[in-house]
Amino acid sequence: MKNIIRGLAFFGLLAGPLATMAQDTKFGQLGQELPTPNTYRTASGAPGHQYWQQRADYTIKVELNDENQSVTGSETITYTNNSPDVLTYLWVQLDQNIYEPKSMSNLTQTGNLQDRMSTTAIDYMTREAFDGGYKIKAVKDRGGKDLKYTINNTMMRIDLPTPLKPKQSYTFSIDWFNFINDQKALGGRGGYEYFPGDNNYLYEMAQWFPRMAVYDDVNGWQHKQFLGSGEFALPFGDYKVSITVPADHIVASTGELQNASQVLTSAQQKRFADAAKVDKPMLIVTQEEATQAEKAKSKSKKTWIYSAKNVRDFAWASSRKFIWDAMNVKVGNQNVLAMSYYPKEANPLWGQYSTESVAHTLKVYSKHTIDYPYPVAISVHGPVGGMEYPMLSFNGYRPEADGTYSANTKYGLITVIIHEVGHNFFPMIINSDERQWTWMDEGLNTFMQYLAEQEWEKGYPSRRGEPANIVDYMKSAKNTQVPIMTNSESVLQFGNNAYGKPATALNILRETVMGRELFDYAFKEYSNRWAFKHPMPADFFRTMEDASGVDLDWFWRGWFYTTDHTDIAIEGVKWYTIDSQNPDFVSAQKREQQNKAPQTLSQQRNLQDIKRTRLDERPELADFYNSYDPLASTASDKDRYQKFYASLSNQEKKVLDSGLNFYEVGFKNLGGLVMPLIVRMEYEDGTDEVVNIPAEIWRYNNDEVTKVFVTEKPVVSFTLDPFLQTADTDLSNNSYPRRMAPSRFDIFKQNRQQQPNPMQQQRQETSRSTSNGNSGSNR
Repeated sequence: MKNIIRGLAFFGLLAGPLATMAQDTKFGQLGQELPTPNTYRTASGAPGHQYWQQRADYTIKVELNDENQSVTGSETITYTNNSPDVLTYLWVQLDQNIYEPKSMSNLTQTGNLQDRMSTTAIDYMTREAFDGGYKIKAVKDRGGKDLKYTINNTMMRIDLPTPLKPKQSYTFSIDWFNFINDQKALGGRGGYEYFPGDNNYLYEMAQWFPRMAVYDDVNGWQHKQFLGSGEFALPFGDYKVSITVPADHIVASTGELQNASQVLTSAQQKRFADAAKVDKPMLIVTQEEATQAEKAKSKSKKTWIYSAKNVRDFAWASSRKFIWDAMNVKVGNQNVLAMSYYPKEANPLWGQYSTESVAHTLKVYSKHTIDYPYPVAISVHGPVGGMEYPMLSFNGYRPEADGTYSANTKYGLITVIIHEVGHNFFPMIINSDERQWTWMDEGLNTFMQYLAEQEWEKGYPSRRGEPANIVDYMKSAKNTQVPIMTNSESVLQFGNNAYGKPATALNILRETVMGRELFDYAFKEYSNRWAFKHPMPADFFRTMEDASGVDLDWFWRGWFYTTDHTDIAIEGVKWYTIDSQNPDFVSAQKREQQNKAPQTLSQQRNLQDIKRTRLDERPELADFYNSYDPLASTASDKDRYQKFYASLSNQEKKVLDSGLNFYEVGFKNLGGLVMPLIVRMEYEDGTDEVVNIPAEIWRYNNDEVTKVFVTEKPVVSFTLDPFLQTADTDLSNNSYPRRMAPSRFDIFKQNRQQQPNPMQQQRQETSRSTSNGNSGSNR
């Protein structure tokens, strides 16, 4: 309905309060949710001047038995206590113990029976339990004396003969043996794959040796049991690892190869050296050489020696089936070897895309975080769908047997490589606690993965990152969700909660809340502050605010501490214009106000009960004011209006004569999550305009607000979140007048057709105008 606003009384409406303060505001500062700053971790989010972390250095000898799929190992660990505390025992992680038949992981698996079940499901429930846990053969001190130890499921406590004081180191050794799991049958982050066609095995060795747990200033010992989802927290250190395998095997590993002359042919050594000089993949072990090696199994052995500096873990892979290629990547001032290892079954897909994807990932991540600091980055193809370790990752996806592949397979491969190689940054360098906070690892990395995918090619079919892609999860039943800030082993809908939601939140933060310049600076600052250290959630939250000057407590609270969702509705629109041509301008405004004013109780009584007044009895008491009607139109009104108009400033006259349109738009927060308002106004002449309103508009009332828009041209429609930037779960109430909400297919088409993607395009336009860890999952 159109209303006529007469006069400058409207200026008072613009300046007056539009809402009242909500009692339970979502804009309160994060208080008890965050730990108290101290000398180890500051209020700014930076490490404090007394920050410390422990160190663990390893020397390991391991032998792979290709006959019975097992490993035998011996390791020496030097543990340095940099804490101010005296330690009387040490904790070591034994993650392979989830493969013990009576492990906590196996015993707590849930399931159900159905009336009709497949033979595969029945076989899985009835097969003989695989015994793949560690068989600890010895735990000794440096002098060879036995140490007392206690195994508690996936953790082992080693009791020290004398307390380990601050700044002291302690050296001890562990000998062990364990069988390797069949990854295709049992899942897991490592394991073997058997190829019946040529009777060969491919091994991916992850979490394969007893590893020191983290002791830090926040948790003390981080020794939460490994149940399959929460991955691990580990200290940094140097590794020297000797890996003995059949002589015809090729070994891919964390670190730099120390004895190439002893394990590679002269031709392979030359190719290896040449690959460091080229910027496109070059074969070191060819497919012909790998195929030849598959035909006969060597009975002799070779030992590959690798060294890695300042890493938090170590993984390797081994097979006689490996093809191996490499290329040089310039990152900052450093040359990095991007490499891939894969069987012939992975070609031609892997030869075309794997190493190129590794190189692309290093460049994009380095631009947004820190320069990649390690000498190599590796992608290995085998049974594991996706898993990451320092300098090395395991990745799935292979073509059909005839070498053909679908678009889904191609993009699946590029996606998983970007994700897993990207994990070198989160958490292998920026070393968050995955056992406790999966989102600090997976969420931050999935966000960076989205950026890298979009830089691979325009319109890349990213699975996660776009706000529209998280809508179904956000509006799912509350009893199927938990906040992002939930322990890893207790998370429901793991992929959506730990990967998709935090990645989407950061994308919205970058594109819609903060803007790219502020976000990118703060994100890079966080990466630099916490590289090779152990950040906690508060360190990330505080750094993002500290480096950007943006108060984000409302954002962290809504997205990370609750299960609220975005559902903001346009409740109604009122349209006003100024009638400056009416000579009865002043009096008409007053009459309109009086007619709308409610009668007080005393006024009603005067009208109903008082029959005769004092003035009726004594008419001589009346004077000018009793007969003057201020609302009556007189000949002098026009003169008074002209005098009034003459008294206005030039700006006020300009406004009065402009013919401006004033729209009062009501917004209602139905989902509970406060978010910015992105409003598109479509004008009568076919043009449009987009206005971005910060989320702070909700600070006085978290539930409903009104906003006045002033336009020169009449508006025919208002649309909220037109580019799907806020993960709004109900688009049917996002327009006025109401229109049919787009289908999910319409949204899909819109996302695919936007070049660049909708969030990027919107920002450009507005700137111009104003589990076990099973295979197949990206871990």
